[in-house]
Amino acid sequence: MALCVVVGLLLFGYLRNRPEAIDLKMYETLLSTNAIEKARIEKDEVVFYTKTGYYSIVKDGVVIDELLKHVPVEVKKDNPLLYDLVLFGIMFAGLIALLSYGKRYKENQDQQQTQQQRNHAFELETLMPARITPVASTVSFKDVAGIEGVKEELSEIVDFLKYPSKYRSFGITLPKGVLLVGPPGVGKTMIAKAVAGEANVPFFYQSGASFVQIYVGMGAKRVRELFAKAKSYAPSIVFIDEIDAVGKARGGMRNDEREATLNQLLTEIDGFEDSSGVMVIAATNRIEMIDEALLRSGRFDRRIFLPMPDFEDRQKILRTYLKDKPSSVDVEEVARMSVGFSGAALATFVNEAAINALRRGGVSIVLEDFQAVRDKVLLGKHKVMSLSETEKRIQASYQAAKALCAHWFEVEFDKVTLMNDRLKEIDREIESKTQMMGKMKVYLAGMAASKMLYNEHYSNSKEDLARARELAEAMVNTYGMGASLFPQATDLATLLGEASKEVESFLEGMRTPLEAITERLLAKESVTKEEIGTIMRECF
Repeated sequence: MALCVVVGLLLFGYLRNRPEAIDLKMYETLLSTNAIEKARIEKDEVVFYTKTGYYSIVKDGVVIDELLKHVPVEVKKDNPLLYDLVLFGIMFAGLIALLSYGKRYKENQDQQQTQQQRNHAFELETLMPARITPVASTVSFKDVAGIEGVKEELSEIVDFLKYPSKYRSFGITLPKGVLLVGPPGVGKTMIAKAVAGEANVPFFYQSGASFVQIYVGMGAKRVRELFAKAKSYAPSIVFIDEIDAVGKARGGMRNDEREATLNQLLTEIDGFEDSSGVMVIAATNRIEMIDEALLRSGRFDRRIFLPMPDFEDRQKILRTYLKDKPSSVDVEEVARMSVGFSGAALATFVNEAAINALRRGGVSIVLEDFQAVRDKVLLGKHKVMSLSETEKRIQASYQAAKALCAHWFEVEFDKVTLMNDRLKEIDREIESKTQMMGKMKVYLAGMAASKMLYNEHYSNSKEDLARARELAEAMVNTYGMGASLFPQATDLATLLGEASKEVESFLEGMRTPLEAITERLLAKESVTKEEIGTIMRECF
């Protein structure tokens, strides 16, 4: 009872003197009206004194240099709470010494039970979420090189966050979610920060793995707290990195806690009022594992696919990383020798070249430095695909055949690059056998082109061949598109053989445009649907 009284008095005295928390808009209003008389910096917050009272705000949301122009600022060095705790410790020790002789028997009896409770309390404390605070992003679109198409797609969202009233007057609501899909290292997190920086709104970062807990209810609690905080700072952005950690498809091996967390996440996204000003941006490199409920319309309304940077993008990225370093290299030459490098790999490439230049005593980075460290980057922890000149031509003709067939057989796509394609998954309720066969021919086109041009099969057809087989199995076993309604042992081979012969015959008559598209891929490393149409008109 004495302990409770002492703790209560200390907490009452401490909390009574706590300043009132304010948001960024309130702070800017006080600053612009010269209502702030003085300020004090305390750990992770700044306290402002006015004539009517005093207030606090998180330090990350304040530009200290701007504040110094208006009011005097002092840095708090002492800590009255620490003195209170020391005094409390002395009082508590005296109390224990006074009453110890009457409690020894009970303490010995309850020692084991008390230890178990402490262990459990420690485990729960380690799982409690850290203080959720927004950050002010200093990244803008000009800091993110390449990916111009992605910037254009996100510019509308930035404009909405900056000028919401303009859109509300037309009855337009802000998309609730944007899903960034792409391989590791292409800059998904950087793009989310750039959106927050361009819109000048608070940015909340969370990893999908941080929601995954072993105690029931803890993950859902984290989600609730995060979104409640984001809504209080609206307009704001919530960025969930690696969302597949919490948003995996449900079913199979059950995990009740992960499902509860996912359900809470779905509820929070659906629960936002129209135009509430909270934008959810998520990133993943494994979209096939995401639960369908998370991908349906009304949640992540926009999906933006980020490919590996092509030749033009790599030049822009390299110039960004080299602008503050002494160098005398031809950026185009470095870009050509870094086929298959992601943005993160290019950053490592430039940094390792700079280290090599410093090690040899040079005054600037030269091409030989990149050549010296290229193998080190390629064979590091994350091996990056790199192609010789012969392999580049084989890969270019392989991708050119896919692009040509996709254009001819009306399989929708944005663009085809030297390393991957951007075939669109059209969400049709009804799909014909002809449409499925057209898609299968695209998957088999690269292998057919290699056989026609080089009289050889190559390992780069592995993924496309697997996709063609998967599609053929669905056509036979699910849709009854084989020789009969009931699957036959030879139906799969018949469909694949038929598609392969047709695409071989088609490519034989299309050697001229195939060669032109190949040369385009070798020069620019990417080709769009519109460019293929132009090439076709020039060839015929």
